[in-house]
Amino acid sequence: MKSTRESRVSDMKFKGYRRADGSIGIRNHILVIPTVSCVNRVALDIASKTGAVTFMHPYGCTFDAEENTTTEDTFIGHGRHQNVGAVLVVSLGCETASARRIADAISTTGKPVEMLIVQKEGGARSTRDTGIGIVERLKGQIAAEPSDEGDVSELIVALECGSSDAFSGLTANPAVGEAADILVGAGGTVVLSEITEMVGAERVLWRRGKTDKIKQDLMTLIKEYEIELSMTTQDDSGVFISPGNIEGGLTTIEEKSLGCIYKAGTQPIVQIVKYGERPTEKGVVIMDTPGFDIASVTGKVAGGAHMVLFTTGKGTPTGSCIAPVLKISSNNDTFKALREDIDLSAGDVLEGTKSLKQVGEEIVELVMDTANGQQAKAEYFNIQEFAIPNVSVVRKEVIHQKLAEQNDFRFQQ
Repeated sequence: MKSTRESRVSDMKFKGYRRADGSIGIRNHILVIPTVSCVNRVALDIASKTGAVTFMHPYGCTFDAEENTTTEDTFIGHGRHQNVGAVLVVSLGCETASARRIADAISTTGKPVEMLIVQKEGGARSTRDTGIGIVERLKGQIAAEPSDEGDVSELIVALECGSSDAFSGLTANPAVGEAADILVGAGGTVVLSEITEMVGAERVLWRRGKTDKIKQDLMTLIKEYEIELSMTTQDDSGVFISPGNIEGGLTTIEEKSLGCIYKAGTQPIVQIVKYGERPTEKGVVIMDTPGFDIASVTGKVAGGAHMVLFTTGKGTPTGSCIAPVLKISSNNDTFKALREDIDLSAGDVLEGTKSLKQVGEEIVELVMDTANGQQAKAEYFNIQEFAIPNVSVVRKEVIHQKLAEQNDFRFQQ
């Protein structure tokens, strides 16, 4: 006879919301998308008065074509997400981010999408009042969304680490790796990102590439980030880790990277995707994101991650407005100190009372419970963080520095 834990780990089904495009969500949110920072407070007002979800951001108006496209695509990825049942797009009306493109792209999923333009609605308060009415109407529509049984093979689980300490690579990260192997073994998909935190561990990951092309593309991607990192420091120390990481006991990027990649378990890497791109293969996928936690989580959620397993040594409250972000601490002290924010502790491994496999199975249980509706601690907030990588800004700064060194001021007469 199977133990309770074995039976729960083997029960890889969940009840979700079957969408018109065939995907299945584990939440049924109405998402209010502010297309430019100028209308953040309008979106916030609508969401806070209706129970809808939204995010605050400083984007939406830039003449950098790359950044503008990334912004729009990330908004679209959130609106198209399986955990979203309906969307209200709120626009100012003069920003460079196209509200029409965003709304049209989301509507291809078959879900209800509405759009409001503040400059055409009479102002912020009028837009808020109209938006509240729209959300209340959308509530009735998504309440009729059909529930359906989903299988773990339909889940995309993102892997993240932040505010790491010296124990992260010994307990929480490898425990998540155990869970990743179970999920992938059952047909699921896990997404590892934070390319800066693969620098120094690239050879370990390289061996796991399913094809020669994946191996080569991965090495190229990591090398590009390593070069950009080298341009952002004023010395050649090669530390590239935050003060909090150092305080937590980490010493080098290689040490952090070797701990970071544990989260993806041991299975082959089957695909490398761009920032915010949805995986098309099942198994271990790598996404091109920076090491900044908020931007990394945002990209993986835009790419369809149903939830995020977020390991932490010192603790963090960060979340996503549409996907549960589950915190797993590396030690029991942090778990006790931040019970409001941490969902599970891997500290028992450190104390010798549980094995990595046991904690990995507990994490799988947590994943399936969350898929079945159990709230993550971070879901307490319906207004959440959002960030996109300013990849082109780094490159422009390098160009500006070179021009200054050459005394080349091109538009000066």
